[in-house]
Formats: sequence, C-alpha cells, structure tokens
Amino acid sequence: MRKEILLAAALTLGSGSAMAAAPGGPGCGWGNLLLDGQSGVGSHLLATITNGTSGNKTFGMTSGTNGCSTDGALTYGGTSMISSIMDEFSEDVARGHGEALDAVAVMMGVEKSDRDAFAKVVHDNFSTIFPHDKVTAQQVTDSLLTVMKSDARLAKYAV
Repeated sequence: MRKEILLAAALTLGSGSAMAAAPGGPGCGWGNLLLDGQSGVGSHLLATITNGTSGNKTFGMTSGTNGCSTDGALTYGGTSMISSIMDEFSEDVARGHGEALDAVAVMMGVEKSDRDAFAKVVHDNFSTIFPHDKVTAQQVTDSLLTVMKSDARLAKYAV
C-alpha cells in the first residue's frame, strides 16, 4: 500500500510542473483562432475547452488545417518523476531496495518478475548512475537507461 501511495505522490508532484509542446503546434485549433493574441489562464482554458469539445485539433492535425501541423517534435519542459524523488531514489539504489526504487521500476514499466533483477543491476551500477553528488535527474535517467540497455533482461524496458 505504501508503494502505491509513494508512486501516486511522486507522479502527482512530478506532473505539477509538466509542460509539453501542444500536439499539432502551439496555434492549433479553433479555440486558438478565436482567442488569438489573448493571454491568461481564462483564455487558455477557454481555447482548450473549445478545441477539446469539438475535436478540431485532431481533425486539423490529420488534414493539415486549423493552424495545425505535425512536422515538429513534441517536447517536454517539466521535471521528471525521478527529480521529485531523487534523494530517496539514490538511497534506495545504494541499498539495492526500497520504495523509490520500486516506484521508478513501475514508472519504467519493469514487470514484477524483473524487479529484483532491476534492483540488483542498478545497485551494482550505483557509481555509473550517480557519478557525483551534483548529478542531475536527466543525467541519472540517461545513465539508468544506458545501464538497462546493457543488461539482456532489462534492455526491453529501456526504450
């Protein structure tokens, strides 16, 4: 039960500042057209509701209309889940077990049958994943994926 609570809390905290480039582009949809040039939460909310209720962004992306484009790559400007539990995660990796380690395994889609292997591999590679005390969450994530890709059993989760 505590694991589920920790995972839910980490995902909630991590998603609090989540931001992504809008699918179809930043000016995509009738709501954006109607409220062009306006700012503030109310305008953004109204544009989102207009776009969401009519499905016009989806239509615009598939037809290339409504100011929508699928040419650019989607981006994520928020923080990762690992950054919200970095201290707990590093301690668990050092120990080779713990709730934060389990939460990251769940977030990465590691099946229950592979979680002991995940814990062992990341524990054995602690100094690779956490090379210094100023390591960033992005560096940890990148190193974690590299370590997982080098393990035959875990490589399928490092996508």
